[in-house]
Amino acid sequence: MKINRILGHLLSIALTGLFLLPLFWMFFASLRTPGLLPPRGLEILPESLTLANYARIFEVLPFGRYLLNSLYISVLGVLLTLLTASWAGFGMSLLGKRARLRLLILAGVMQMIPVTAVWLTRFLLFAWMEITNSRLPLIAPALMGSSPLFILLFYWTFRRVDRSVFETAELDGANLFQAWWRIALPLAHPALMAVGMLSFLFYWNDFITPLLYLRSQTLYTLPVGLLQLQEMDKTNWPLLMAASVVMTVPAIIVFSFLQRALLWWDSD
Repeated sequence: MKINRILGHLLSIALTGLFLLPLFWMFFASLRTPGLLPPRGLEILPESLTLANYARIFEVLPFGRYLLNSLYISVLGVLLTLLTASWAGFGMSLLGKRARLRLLILAGVMQMIPVTAVWLTRFLLFAWMEITNSRLPLIAPALMGSSPLFILLFYWTFRRVDRSVFETAELDGANLFQAWWRIALPLAHPALMAVGMLSFLFYWNDFITPLLYLRSQTLYTLPVGLLQLQEMDKTNWPLLMAASVVMTVPAIIVFSFLQRALLWWDSD
């Protein structure tokens, strides 16, 4: 048993290293001399290390502004998604069998519709509302749960709770909002963590939406800024890798924080 446990740990470490290898390569590639061409072979640690690329990306473009814009959109999008998706999932869990089935079929159909099919419709709608070149189109999906998948995750979580718990709360005088806040949400920690992480990545990595609706450089997000940097100098790989590291690190921090929070809740 001890040997099997050691082999299991070694296998886990090897798989973790395999998945982390691209991140390490990207980081060390960002420390190469500015303007230096990519190596012909696999080079993990370059001969000369420099942090000049990180300072350079903030000089050639307002990357600080792009970073703040991305954080603002992502945080607001996550909070609104958790609110609306949990409301929708909680409401679905309280419906009758026939109504739940209809909504489940509708959610499944909506999940299968490619996002490219609604680009034109959304653009015409937001143009008619005169809210283009603002942050509103970027966070508008959060007002509807961002994705049917997020609503279904909450629905499946709340359906596992015994219906009698909510009925007892209703007999004690609790309304739907109190039942959702005091009973449903405390029992949905895994769903909250999963939807929080997925929705953060959804808004953090969103490239098409800012590209479609934003025209002012002060509103651009990091994905658009990365494209600008690539168009300015496509051969300066260390500079592009530095910008990629700046875009990747916040996602890693959020994932690590949510993972620790979930482990802490599970331990309690």
